[in-house]
Amino acid sequence: MSLMNTGALDELARRLADSVPQSLRALGRDLESNFKAVLQAQLGKLDLVTRQDFDVQTALLARAREQLAAIEARLKELEANLPGP
Repeated sequence: MSLMNTGALDELARRLADSVPQSLRALGRDLESNFKAVLQAQLGKLDLVTRQDFDVQTALLARAREQLAAIEARLKELEANLPGP
């Protein structure tokens, strides 16, 4: 799974399995495996982006903001140099 590392998903599944009442814990690994499968399926349905894609878009936005600020400064400079009425 690219959105969440397998170790974190395993840990979450284990914690969910541990939270089940003692009488049901006999199911052990089956319960943990089922939790993991359900978590993977539900996370797969979410409309999420990877951290890498998010970081790329953040960098592009920062660059676009810098360019916009430079264009605005240049426009003010040009407007200041226009002859008055």
